[in-house]
Amino acid sequence: MEGRWPVILTGFAIVCLLAEPVQPAQPPDRAVETETIIVPPDSLGVSDPDLIGPDRQGLDEGTPDSGPVDESPAASEISEPADVPEVFYDTDKLPPPVRRLRQQIIEAALTGDIERLRPVFEANDGPPAISSDDTGDPIDALRSLSGDPEGREILAILIEVLDAGYVHVDIGTPDEMYIWPYFARYPLDRLDGPQMVELFKLLTAGDYEDMKIYGIYLFYRVGIDPKGVWRYLAAGD
Repeated sequence: MEGRWPVILTGFAIVCLLAEPVQPAQPPDRAVETETIIVPPDSLGVSDPDLIGPDRQGLDEGTPDSGPVDESPAASEISEPADVPEVFYDTDKLPPPVRRLRQQIIEAALTGDIERLRPVFEANDGPPAISSDDTGDPIDALRSLSGDPEGREILAILIEVLDAGYVHVDIGTPDEMYIWPYFARYPLDRLDGPQMVELFKLLTAGDYEDMKIYGIYLFYRVGIDPKGVWRYLAAGD
């Protein structure tokens, strides 16, 4: 009996081994080829550019990329600087009646006698409007503008004004005029260096600083219409 147990146990072990399923041998590892399939976003119904790859953002089918959007203001919204009038110095370009009257005023002023302007006033279509009381004698009104009793300061101002550049304004209207000096119609903030020197021939730097508050020229100016009529000698606004 004792001699049979080893034989039985050995046989039982053999049977168990034969009953164990045999695992197939694993083949050696090898790379598996894959293929990436790209599905067009349009086919998925995606229309939001933020959900589409960067290569598709901003592109419509059949429409080339127009580049970055220009967010700068339209040209019509940009303020253009105010136009400045053309300035003239050549008195030969003046109409003959205007050129003649200008010369008469200068010649009378050069005498230093303010009464020499009376014949100019009488030949005019009435005396010019003067920045003073126009109801009395025009020569007295003109003299009252001068810092001296003889009126020579205002005569010197007249010469300096008429020696400056001039502008031709309101062409083709009843207000058409030749105006000296041109600063009367020229933006003060657009004057360049040489023009500032011209301005200081007529007024002081202190006067200029005062004018900057209002943004316009406020010193004396002369207006003569195309027919050669002296319309005004004015100062202020």
